[in-house]
Amino acid sequence: MANQLVFPDGFKWGAATASYQIEGAAHADGKGLSIWDTFSHTPGKTLHGDTGDVACDHYHRFESDVRIMADLGLQTYRFSISWPRVLPDGVGKVNEAGLDFYRRLVDELLANDINPAVTLYHWDLPQVLEDQGGWLNRETSSHFAEYARVVGEALGDRLESIITLNEPWVSSFIGYTTGHHAPGKQDLGDGVIAAHHLLLGHGLAVESLRSTTNSCDLGITVNLSVAVPASTSELDVKVASRHDDQLDRWFLDPILKGSYPESLLEEYVGIVGDDFIHADDMATISADIDFLGVNYYTRNILAARDEAHEPWTRKTTLSEFGDFNDVTPHETPRTTKDWPIDPDGLHDLLVWITESYGKIPLYVTENGAAFIDYVDQSGAVHDSQRVDYLRDHFAAAHRALASGVDLRGYFVWSLFDNFEWADGYSQRFGLVFIDYHTQERILKDSARWYKSVISANGVDLA
Repeated sequence: MANQLVFPDGFKWGAATASYQIEGAAHADGKGLSIWDTFSHTPGKTLHGDTGDVACDHYHRFESDVRIMADLGLQTYRFSISWPRVLPDGVGKVNEAGLDFYRRLVDELLANDINPAVTLYHWDLPQVLEDQGGWLNRETSSHFAEYARVVGEALGDRLESIITLNEPWVSSFIGYTTGHHAPGKQDLGDGVIAAHHLLLGHGLAVESLRSTTNSCDLGITVNLSVAVPASTSELDVKVASRHDDQLDRWFLDPILKGSYPESLLEEYVGIVGDDFIHADDMATISADIDFLGVNYYTRNILAARDEAHEPWTRKTTLSEFGDFNDVTPHETPRTTKDWPIDPDGLHDLLVWITESYGKIPLYVTENGAAFIDYVDQSGAVHDSQRVDYLRDHFAAAHRALASGVDLRGYFVWSLFDNFEWADGYSQRFGLVFIDYHTQERILKDSARWYKSVISANGVDLA
């Protein structure tokens, strides 16, 4: 059909979630505290004081949730494991009751022909380890590798893939520099050190997993957004390049090239010194991986901060790391997170990665949008904006394939509405609507549409 984009045979369609955002059962069966348990219970840290104590109650409802996945035809499901549910003290004695939950979940997924893709770290560090310095403590990297070994030995032979870290930029710079996420620290130097130790933990975890399982692919997920300079002026080009260094290359270069971007490293070393990087660290961080996970939501048009742009600019979170403004025009369609909708940015990003780092296998491990969703009088949730958003981004991914990108699959964020970190329950990203009072699950129109995409292995553009 002329209006249908068909994806390659074997292309994997899935959806993604994260443990603290959906599981609930915050204190069940021996689970320890995470930094998000602590952070969300600290007054003023989350919208309306919302916490993940109950969330979607997935811990108690996973069997019926997997039936929803099977009904949608999901071929793969990306979920994260709660480190403190498995190792309440971060190290040492395994909490078998907690590990058994993930065994049962994997069993249920496989029984429904859904391939499990596990993320080891989606931001819920055991609070015990944070009390010992968290990711500022180099030993946390080694503890993470031990946690990876425990999971690998328990589940590795039945998993499609293991992702070590989700979005280390957020864990480090939003958790340790802006303080908007747990553990809520506010120091640029802390963010730099935390980022390095997260990457070191990734490399050590890959080594640990290679020694325990050889039946699943190993990778890491990074959030990326190639910036566009607002003009060809030297300053605008410079701030856009700096943004790419801080958000993209600071993580991709060490993982895929074994070195940090030179100019940014020099700047950061000037702040914190170079003691945090040891002799063999870069070789460890650049351990061979089987794929790279890419989380994409938006890209930004950036300009050096000056009076010429001031009438139509807005300060962004990223501007805390550089002297620039986002000058994306106000009329650009946006999600309720105020993120500009730019599907072409996904195509450009995937092509840029391939051109910059070679033809590494890629997965879009997160892409989705928050909109104002509600149940109408007929009991339905009509979310045509999300359908349009996903259709346009799937089409951009298809163009990237045509451009030579080795894209293997796509995980929509998110399967369920959930606890959206500092935004609490105010942002709905899900294909499935969650009534947080009753825990009722309601398929949105986008879920039914996505089912048709998976069934056809293609997108109807008509």
